[in-house]
Amino acid sequence: MKTTNEKIPDPKELEKELGEFLTKKFGGNVKLATPIVIPQQDALEKNDPPPKSTKPIQFDLKPEELIDYLNQYIIKQDDAKAILATKICTHFNRVRHYQSNPEVLNQMVGLIKNNVLLIGPTGVGKTYLVRLIAQKIGVPFVKGDATKFSETGYVGGDVEDLVRDLVREADGDIERAQYGIVYIDEIDKIASSQNSYGADVSRTGVQRGLLKPLEETDVDLKVPHDPVTMIQEIERYRRTGKREKSSINTRNILFIVSGAFTQLTEIIEKRLSSTQIGFGAKVKHFQEPTALLKHLKSEDLIKFGFESEFVGRLPVRAVLERLTEEDLYGILKNPNNPVILGKKIDFSVYGIQVKFVDDALVLLAKRAYDENTGARGLVSAVENAMISFEKALPSSPVGLFPVTKEVIEAPQKTLAEMLRPTQSENLQMAFKKVAREERQHIIEYINANHGKLLEKNGLPLTKERVALVATQYVSDVIDIERAVNRIKYFYNQTKTIEFHFLKNFGINLALEDDAIDHMIEKMVTEQETADSYYKKLTADFEYGLKLVREKTGRNRFFISKEALKAPETFIARLLKQDTGSPNQLR
Repeated sequence: MKTTNEKIPDPKELEKELGEFLTKKFGGNVKLATPIVIPQQDALEKNDPPPKSTKPIQFDLKPEELIDYLNQYIIKQDDAKAILATKICTHFNRVRHYQSNPEVLNQMVGLIKNNVLLIGPTGVGKTYLVRLIAQKIGVPFVKGDATKFSETGYVGGDVEDLVRDLVREADGDIERAQYGIVYIDEIDKIASSQNSYGADVSRTGVQRGLLKPLEETDVDLKVPHDPVTMIQEIERYRRTGKREKSSINTRNILFIVSGAFTQLTEIIEKRLSSTQIGFGAKVKHFQEPTALLKHLKSEDLIKFGFESEFVGRLPVRAVLERLTEEDLYGILKNPNNPVILGKKIDFSVYGIQVKFVDDALVLLAKRAYDENTGARGLVSAVENAMISFEKALPSSPVGLFPVTKEVIEAPQKTLAEMLRPTQSENLQMAFKKVAREERQHIIEYINANHGKLLEKNGLPLTKERVALVATQYVSDVIDIERAVNRIKYFYNQTKTIEFHFLKNFGINLALEDDAIDHMIEKMVTEQETADSYYKKLTADFEYGLKLVREKTGRNRFFISKEALKAPETFIARLLKQDTGSPNQLR
């Protein structure tokens, strides 16, 4: 019998040995039909939590860098973006500082976290804004709805569930989860009723249950009275003989809460009016609710129905503006917006390419604005306009779909015309026209954000490369950052060609910018690879450049686009040169 220290045979070897044994014993009448699976030694431990990460959080973003990132995706909301970016950057940089200087943290008492209260009507991008920030920072992010807290009546339980969800989002890494972001929407729904007599016990109780997690508390990762958790704990105790205490501390978890607060403006207006009564008082009339919310004070939130202790746990407040029709159009026009990109993906799964004409975007923005649900109305407007096409086109030979104004205004008539066989050429012409317009818009967008993209991605954006990024964007369904990264990847691939040429042949090959851009263009438009280019350059230049090196002693060669297209002419010209520095050879 094998001991646990002996090597377990490879499954294929064991299967082979058993097969030979069966053949010898039973001839060809009995064969091994199913592969043998050997359980791994650590398979029994798969329910154990992974070890805690000792890697400190990596965060070095500055507020303006985070604002620049948000500006690529979020239209308007400049004040909210500035406040959020500043306070979140400060929060995580402070966490990093305390990690490097734990003695400072031990000396500090009563630290106040930068928990944030977001106020704004539905559909202005509150959730999207916070999700983008979490994604940029790289910390776990979970979202919950405050209305569930009041519905369950289990005070604090749902918040603790959200904290536990952070651990799941961090793939079980408790250390990383302790620097996550918990976002709670509809927070205005747990304010106590302003028209009721006495305390609204259920809602004020939920507020009090939130106090500790908002500040600092330990949340047990083992859910009380959960049978699955109890069984896992029993199994773990049976194997190890130990009872492990597993919890997560909320000290560094940032809580961001949000709500529409529809009646809050009335409270603020009433307070402002009462302070302006008397001779010489100038009474201001605020037509826009956002202007009123700029005057928000803690006493207004308390009057709204929040406990003073709860308000004190949310020191940072930001107001998001209601979106205009022009803002909604700007969202649709933004090349990074998920509404249009998402719809392009929906059709691409059927092999259909979609491009939107500018007039169609204007009309969609108008319809969305009429719904009065902010950016959420954009999704409804786009879905309602495209549903009949999404139903019919996948079963048709149509592969190019230019979304024009007529598509939005008269969908059934336009769809019938598109499905006519004689319209194929017209569709292609219309699609190419829209694609050219989209490409030009992307070029203008990149040029307007040239500095930010260069700093962010480290790719020298020449005029030719800007055009290549635009071509990549138009030919695929990706946002600008991914398009730039794709071109950067191709750029780096060309550099590996230089490295391998030097390593394998001892020839110092330097590709000039126009040659690199030419190669990248082929990679984008014709799916060329670095490997195929390396083989081509080897065939075109290896022996010729070795001959030049043998005759002239020069070993550094600058390869231009012209040289790529006519390698024999290039090498012949080099052989005729008897003078000149090796570094000047072209």
